[in-house]
Amino acid sequence: MRIVVADIGGTTIKVAIVNEEGVLTQYTEYDTESKKGGAYLVQKLMNILKGFLPFEAIGISTAGQVDTKTGTITYANDNIPAYTGMKLQELLEKAFHVPVKVENDVNAAALGELHYGAGKEQTAFLCLTYGTGVGGAIIMDSKLYRGANGVAAEFGHIIVHPNGRNCNCGLKGCYEQYASTTALIRQVQAVDSSYQNGRQVFEALKQENKKIESVLSQWMDEIVLGLVSLIHCFNPSVIIVGGGVMEQSQVVEEITRRVRKQVIHSFSNVTIKQAVLGNRAGLLGAASLHIRHDG
Repeated sequence: MRIVVADIGGTTIKVAIVNEEGVLTQYTEYDTESKKGGAYLVQKLMNILKGFLPFEAIGISTAGQVDTKTGTITYANDNIPAYTGMKLQELLEKAFHVPVKVENDVNAAALGELHYGAGKEQTAFLCLTYGTGVGGAIIMDSKLYRGANGVAAEFGHIIVHPNGRNCNCGLKGCYEQYASTTALIRQVQAVDSSYQNGRQVFEALKQENKKIESVLSQWMDEIVLGLVSLIHCFNPSVIIVGGGVMEQSQVVEEITRRVRKQVIHSFSNVTIKQAVLGNRAGLLGAASLHIRHDG
């Protein structure tokens, strides 16, 4: 089966072809132009997909909450205006006359890691991605756990600091306001406004910048605060962490060390693993929705 897959984010649309063995080819990235809104984005996506014809199925990984039964975007923040309510599956099936599956991006990334990456030998794990916010997914018995309304694992909105920082969701003190890469950069800029991204932060560490080291240490404490609560709730054997900043092995190693010091002893056998698929995770996860995985 020739499956065309797209991973829709606030900045880029990643598109590729995936076969039934999970081999990914023709990988291409496009500017989302997200501020032009949901309708523009969907039309742009359709135009892009035409360039990948012929294909027998479409898999979509997308930002926002998704009703996977209908492939409708049930909630999206202002990063993509007027995306909420978009009937993505219906629109794409009418345009291309092939089966379409739509999944939330973090769920899709977790499925990618389950079938092709760091979770390949696992049947149950938690997956968290640290970026603009903090995304989450739960794998149980080799399947996504979706919850009553299909939107389980909003780990970024665990309250870690009651009456703390305002969050875009309307609450205060959410985990992602302290543990996301966005939060890290905000805290670093309070020390030195010249830093614009995580890559610059880690370059500063190589120069033994003590002020930046201190901020990074505080940020890792915030990550651990959320992880310890999740470990005590779920008792997972494995947690897979992703996002650009988690590609730094020393960060994952230090987080693991701090977690082991803070969890109750009977929970301390948890393993924290780096996601390994990078930009391919959501694409492969979207493709897996059309592929039978036996055993």
